[in-house]
Amino acid sequence: MTRTRQLAALWALAVCLLLGHNAYLWLVQRIVPDTDIMALLPVQERDPVLQASFAHMVDAAQQRVIVLVGAEEWTDAKRAADAYQAVLGTRSDLFAAAAIDEQTQNDWLSVFQQHRLTLLTAEQEAQLRTQPAQYWLDAALAKLYSPFGGPKLGSWQEDPFGLFGGWVQERAQETPVRPRDGHLFVADAHKQYVLLPLTLKVPALSMTAQETVLPLLQQAADAARNTAPKIELIQAGVILHAANASAQASGEVSTIGIGSLLGIIALMWFAFHSFKPISLILLSIGVGFLGALSVCWLLFGQIHLMTLVFGASLIGVAQDYGIYFLCNRLAAGEQLDSPALLRRLMPGLCFTLLAAVIGYMGLALTPFPGLRQMAVFSALGLVFAWLTVVCWFPALIGSRTLKSGALVRGYGAALRAWPLLRFNRATLVAVLVFAVAAAYGVSRLGANDDIRLLQNPPKHLIADQIKLSKLLDAPTPVQYFLVRAPSAEQVLQREEQLKARLDPLIAGKQISGYQAMSNWVPSAATQTARRALIEQKLLGDDGPLQGLARETGEDAAWIDATRTGLLASSAPLAMDDFLKTPASEPWRHLWLGQIDGGYASIVALRGLGMAAVPQVMRAADGVQGVQWVDKVAEISSVLGRYRVNMSWVVLGAYAVVFVLLFPRYRGRTWRVLAPTAIASIAALAILGFASQNLQLFHVLALMLLLGVGVDYGIFMQEHPDRRDHTPWLAVGMSAANTILSFGLLGLSHTPALQAFGLTMLLGTALVWLIVPCFGTTTSTITSSSESKHV
Repeated sequence: MTRTRQLAALWALAVCLLLGHNAYLWLVQRIVPDTDIMALLPVQERDPVLQASFAHMVDAAQQRVIVLVGAEEWTDAKRAADAYQAVLGTRSDLFAAAAIDEQTQNDWLSVFQQHRLTLLTAEQEAQLRTQPAQYWLDAALAKLYSPFGGPKLGSWQEDPFGLFGGWVQERAQETPVRPRDGHLFVADAHKQYVLLPLTLKVPALSMTAQETVLPLLQQAADAARNTAPKIELIQAGVILHAANASAQASGEVSTIGIGSLLGIIALMWFAFHSFKPISLILLSIGVGFLGALSVCWLLFGQIHLMTLVFGASLIGVAQDYGIYFLCNRLAAGEQLDSPALLRRLMPGLCFTLLAAVIGYMGLALTPFPGLRQMAVFSALGLVFAWLTVVCWFPALIGSRTLKSGALVRGYGAALRAWPLLRFNRATLVAVLVFAVAAAYGVSRLGANDDIRLLQNPPKHLIADQIKLSKLLDAPTPVQYFLVRAPSAEQVLQREEQLKARLDPLIAGKQISGYQAMSNWVPSAATQTARRALIEQKLLGDDGPLQGLARETGEDAAWIDATRTGLLASSAPLAMDDFLKTPASEPWRHLWLGQIDGGYASIVALRGLGMAAVPQVMRAADGVQGVQWVDKVAEISSVLGRYRVNMSWVVLGAYAVVFVLLFPRYRGRTWRVLAPTAIASIAALAILGFASQNLQLFHVLALMLLLGVGVDYGIFMQEHPDRRDHTPWLAVGMSAANTILSFGLLGLSHTPALQAFGLTMLLGTALVWLIVPCFGTTTSTITSSSESKHV
């Protein structure tokens, strides 16, 4: 058996293993692509506590779906909400709905009633320190005799001065939502809404769950509208955004993948007028895709949906090696058989693969886990496609010649129309004009590293989210204070110091409020001080309690019983005890607990506007262990830093590729790299003239353009004689397919991928236009140099 057949047989065995593994993944394991948008966000580089705090905030919202059913009349809103819930009630395996009844509210309050003597508002504590005894005596009598003296939480004797009732009222102000007629109620100036808080029992980021939950939500919405046609329905939840992203990405996979394949088939047919070259190219692409999928699954344990979207554009690059071989097979005719031709082409094929892999691996230097997976997937796909060309194409084609179509002859003749650059006056003028235009265009480039460019949700989802946030006065999950200390007690004390700084901001309307665990569980030091304060100011001899007994005609036994009852409830409330109760469920995401050798918590802000951020973040100044977290600004800063760093990496990659190519091309090495470098500068200038803002994904595209563009330079320099049209045909067909693939990626609704695709589209087209200008009229590659460097 010849060496060619041996390689073909070994590769056939490897491909059979790939097919078996892919069949197992899709048919047995039934893999479902990951749709978690968080996988596209940069990993926190230094601080695990900060990363955990963000995960806490995100995870708290991930499984929730919030629905508001609104109408001008409360009865209409209730009726529509009941119809909505009735549909969801048929699938208790998908949703858990919160029960709202009197018993639930009593259970919620019971844990606090046991500690009511130590639960005070900041205003009450200040009044205890400053107001005379007569003030508290009058307050107790007013509460006793007035029907509007505040909420009746237990008997009057259990809270004669209304301190616990005042604390409960302040806690209720943390949300505008109120119980009403067995529902949760909120309203604005125009409508009254029933709030339906739903908790998913299935993973929100699962495509299977999305395919089940979304139709059910639509069915429930239809039922609500049929009951009361004029209702307003507001829905918000991570699953809605994830489902939209999944549908968008799936559509883009189809558009990019099918469009690229159809383009390749059409070009191959017009070039060769035969199905065999088409089938060989599709075979190399198919093996590349299957190989990348299998190895990525083994490395990462899952595949992100955006990896498949980006991987679909791999088609436009993976076909380069097959096209290069087929074009040379066409030109060789009967002079060389395929194994001999492969030996001649191997240096160029090796360098083109190396350059492309370097380009893709540049993407792996970013802080994006999802983008790293895309880079590995694409690089592996190229390797498997290359191996398919090297191992199978010589055996499958053998010594047979290929037919050429009219496209080949016409396109080859077009090479004569391209100018050759020489060291003369015309070239100098062209260089100066280009330098001035490029410098002006690049100078117009701005920069935009906003993380929100990673996604582009539909307007109706954004509008619903904004309106819901305003109605519920909900805090943002991406801007908050992180509080750290060696112990849980110190965390609560530092929260209390921070809240004292935030209270003036509430009065000044910079924020509408805050959510903190110390609102519910004050520090033990605070609870102890409050007990002592109440004993001194209210329960002491000749204090307000004694005066209250005289005014109401009670005796000493009543005084002793009241004092004993109040003091019995004065034990400090512990954080662990609070976290075990149902009342803590809405706030548990604020408590990180013991982490990284200490304790940590989150103080979330309500009603925070962008204009107030500079003043609010200064509230942490001077408070030990308190840190302002602005995740959007932080990640955007990381993106900006990586944009600058990756720009230097691109320049370094040019130097690395130059060193790798120099032993083979010597004095012509600059001709290999110059077209891609010029095209990159020109692409940036065009973006500048179009008033585009530069972002990380433009720079990453330039990194990949290096890998793709150098391929074309290598093709041309392997056959530098312009009378040989073979490399020009390979460059044209490869560039056309790359332009098609990344041009379709430029149609993506994800702004980051759109920027990537547009840059690749411009850059590849420019490389194709420029690369013939760097050809020569005579070949300088001798047979001896070829054999030396193979």
